[in-house]
Amino acid sequence: MTDAIRPQPGIMKIALYQGGAAHVAGRTDAIKLSSNENPFGPSERAKEAYTRAVQRLHRYPSTDHASLRQAIGEVHDLDPDRIICGVGSDEIIHFLCQAYAGPRDEVLFTEHGFLMYRIAALAAGATPVAVPERERTTDVDALLAACGARTKLVFIANPNNPTGTMIGHAELERLARGLPKQAILVLDGAYAEYVAGYDGGAELATRLPNVVMTRTFSKIYGLGGLRIGWGYGPRAIIDVLNRIRGPFNLSNAQLETAEAAVRDQDHVTRCRTENARLRVWLAEALAERGLPSDTSMANFVLARFADAAEAVACDGFLQSHGLIVRQVAGYGLPNCLRITVGDEASCRRVAHAVGQFKEAH
Repeated sequence: MTDAIRPQPGIMKIALYQGGAAHVAGRTDAIKLSSNENPFGPSERAKEAYTRAVQRLHRYPSTDHASLRQAIGEVHDLDPDRIICGVGSDEIIHFLCQAYAGPRDEVLFTEHGFLMYRIAALAAGATPVAVPERERTTDVDALLAACGARTKLVFIANPNNPTGTMIGHAELERLARGLPKQAILVLDGAYAEYVAGYDGGAELATRLPNVVMTRTFSKIYGLGGLRIGWGYGPRAIIDVLNRIRGPFNLSNAQLETAEAAVRDQDHVTRCRTENARLRVWLAEALAERGLPSDTSMANFVLARFADAAEAVACDGFLQSHGLIVRQVAGYGLPNCLRITVGDEASCRRVAHAVGQFKEAH
């Protein structure tokens, strides 16, 4: 890079995102519990739709995503005209920062929030601001105190990744109503489907003019490999986002598979029920082995160790036993490991291995 050829301000401050590890050297039987994937995979209806899509690989997809937006609207009782679809919810996050934040603007998020908020803010030239949490839980008072004239976006993952904690509807509305008039509250509902009866913030995004909700098909729908997400909010904001969205950002395979997936809510219910059962079992099993965790509302458990050294040592021990979990020092939690709730055999295997580690140390 020469002195004359330079990227936009902020881009070189971005640390490359490190996804959850997927392999262990020398192991062919490794179990991946590092990326919060659904161990049960997508529904049969979604897989059938993906298979059919191969017949139309030579055709451009629709530019308006009308069929998928209609399906999402019907399932969630939302206005399809207020829905935008993207390459994962990550793309919607980037759209929001690109459209509403820039140099001299601030983008707020909680200290242990999803790393993509910081990345998207820097990519837009804005200043990322991490706001302290209260015992690994979103602190509305701290967020409101951090807001000012430069605040343009406030991102809240609810439930949060990697902590698994969440706050209630009343607190979310208090935050939305307390923001400066120029700021947008973005409710990231990537894990919303794991919470029975929770709408991910849809009601607030319907009623309030400064709230946008993002969702994904990568988690409970088991479509992480296809990268499909969506956002919902005021028509005026969605109109702005569509103006910068690429016309063919989603393929026919993505659109048709996601539509089949969202219409199969029986699969979602089964996955949510099984995840809740195994999440409780795993958290209790880890606690019995001396590793506490906050009550998780997502599909993972954040195990807390005595210190960073013990967490790193346990991670190495688990890898030697073919178990891949996630170190979260990059999230400001060096003494923790995030463990995805897998199927029953995976949960039992990781709990047993953690017990072996604790006995040896």
